[in-house]
Amino acid sequence: MEKKRINALLTHPNTLTLFRILAVPIVVVLLMVPNRFTAFVAGLCFSAAAITDYFDGYLARRYGLVSNLGKVMDPVADKLLVSSALIMLSSLGWMPAWIACIIIGRELAVTGLRNIIAENKLDVSASSLGKYKTGFQIAAIIPLMLHYPALGFDFQAIGMVFLWGALVFTIWSGADYFLRFRKLLKG
Repeated sequence: MEKKRINALLTHPNTLTLFRILAVPIVVVLLMVPNRFTAFVAGLCFSAAAITDYFDGYLARRYGLVSNLGKVMDPVADKLLVSSALIMLSSLGWMPAWIACIIIGRELAVTGLRNIIAENKLDVSASSLGKYKTGFQIAAIIPLMLHYPALGFDFQAIGMVFLWGALVFTIWSGADYFLRFRKLLKG
């Protein structure tokens, strides 16, 4: 019986969201001492945390475990994970800081807008553009964390290609949110 309870706790969507939040300081500390090993472990930790973003939503919908806590904390966990990674990558000079500023600024602005949308009892779920944005951000951050050339791959160059895609989808999806809900901003 105890094994069943532990399994239920570990597969609960809110536990997966909490794991994503707990991964943030681990990634930050690992990147504070950048070398091949710590960057690789940070990339693994970030990847594992990013994967939970898919599974917490899937489990919540599949098993009827959608909660108000999950609705609030899931996007917060996403923003914490991505923002902290971008800040660390830019502080190391592994990506341009101005791109991190635009991405994080968009995330904060859209979070504020989503709060207004929710107060008006409208659907605040992520659009397909938002999902592409997140996918490109994750696809950029992982190779940028790996950073060091290995096995004939220039991870920095691969990460930068995805980062430019992330920047495009970040701006596009942010503009889309504000255009779709501009009536709420006027009132």
